[in-house]
Amino acid sequence: MKRTMMSLIGAAVGLAAVTGVAAVAVPDGAAGTSPQGGARLPVQRSSLLCPAPSSSAVSDTTYTSFVPKGAAAGVDAKKGTAKLLPAGTVEDRGADDGKGGKGGKEKGKGKDEGRSKETGADGSGGTKIVPPRDTRPVAPLKEAGRPVTATTDAADAPALAGDADGTFAPGWSVQQTTSVAAGSGRGLLGLSCTAPDTTFWFPGVSTDKDRQDYIHLTNPGPTDAEVDLELRGNDGELSGARVDGITVPAHTTVSRLLSTLTGSPTTNAALHVVVPQGRVGAAVQATDAKLGSDWLPPAADPAAALVLPGIPKDATSVRLVVVAPGEADADLKVQLATPTGLITPAGVDTLHVNSGMTKAVDLKDLTKGEAGSLVLTPADGGSRAPVAAALRVTRGKGAHQEMAFIPATRPVDKRATVADNRARGGTLSLVAPEKGKDAKVKVTASAGSEGGTPVSRTYTVKGGSTLAVDPPRPPGLKGSYALTVEPQPGSGPVHAARTLAQPMGGIPAFTVQTLPDDRGTVVVPTAGQDLSLLTD
Repeated sequence: MKRTMMSLIGAAVGLAAVTGVAAVAVPDGAAGTSPQGGARLPVQRSSLLCPAPSSSAVSDTTYTSFVPKGAAAGVDAKKGTAKLLPAGTVEDRGADDGKGGKGGKEKGKGKDEGRSKETGADGSGGTKIVPPRDTRPVAPLKEAGRPVTATTDAADAPALAGDADGTFAPGWSVQQTTSVAAGSGRGLLGLSCTAPDTTFWFPGVSTDKDRQDYIHLTNPGPTDAEVDLELRGNDGELSGARVDGITVPAHTTVSRLLSTLTGSPTTNAALHVVVPQGRVGAAVQATDAKLGSDWLPPAADPAAALVLPGIPKDATSVRLVVVAPGEADADLKVQLATPTGLITPAGVDTLHVNSGMTKAVDLKDLTKGEAGSLVLTPADGGSRAPVAAALRVTRGKGAHQEMAFIPATRPVDKRATVADNRARGGTLSLVAPEKGKDAKVKVTASAGSEGGTPVSRTYTVKGGSTLAVDPPRPPGLKGSYALTVEPQPGSGPVHAARTLAQPMGGIPAFTVQTLPDDRGTVVVPTAGQDLSLLTD
């Protein structure tokens, strides 16, 4: 088999592109040796993007920026910055055509029949770029180990694009939490701001009349990005629901209402975002006429086995949406990891998903008073085709219901962090999805944003089970704090999620953030090393 050889410099550049990192350097004495022979180094630069939080006049948003202490071992602790800057907005001045939405879309011809194409956003084609009114940095970090917060109640608060370098780059995280007091979008919306990338899957979006789902695209780069959108349903690609060539100008955000992309209202759809030019951050803001609103983050990359952690114990309704993006059908075994082990939900032991289509299953109140996590694996004798998946979870009943989303998430390899934990209302869910492979993790509660002393606890999670705990709280806490999860040596695989619950006038408002590995380190091969030996 032919194997490609790369130099150290080339490998570093390639790995940086994959992880959303702009640079990897070798600080004196910092390089460790990976089991494959490469050097494991802290990243030297990272980027995060936060979408515009809300257009509601009765909303309040908190941004919390944090980086764990010790994340950048070997890097000069005095060298580093981490800050978020307001992004511009593309303002649409086109007319609504009732089908393809606004923004100067033109129907394709010939082989592109049924597709749309965006015109440029340069001010001459029905759109213009509106620069941010305030260009001051938001929540700049001053030190590792202590969160910094910033708040806004502006209905026109912009998207934010941020970079961290030096000692603040490895493990940098930002939480965006918005409370909306009234209206159709009322509730608690939470999002861990995302790194820029070139492809995203969003199972669980909707173009139905009771939902308003907006895809937010933010470009942190110095040049324009081009984005293609595609919607799939249970019969494949939705009619007319492919838009190619959306221009997202440099340092600017663009949003699109998904229902304007197709004339086929669909409840359980999947959105595929592809970025052929540049990189963007992407997130979907979903608003339901009865169930409030929340952010739907991108799901983990399609894979044959997935874990969706952190279903609340009092969930009154759980809906699973799966998409098989490849050319082969997928056959899945569906299991719930409970506090005592893996069980099969009533009536849903296996799931068949046709190639290129979505499949939705209502799992109802499957947790029945015990927190759990959904585990999807290839069915016995079935296809190992990759899938992407997400859950819509509802709490409450009648007129007092609230929804949140849990996408499939990658495991915590070295470390993961979630910020904006409060004195009350938080639940940390840890799941060890593989039977017989217990997970042992250290959970550290940081100092509070306004005071408090860090504290750590170690938990053991039985293989095949979910452990839901009230997270440790720093003594003397003032303000909010961050939680950092670190698997210990010999631990089995572990996935994690944080639920933040803040009741609002009888509505059990809540939001769930998964904790994927922060990819704060990368393995850089030595000069002339065979890259096929590197598996990190």
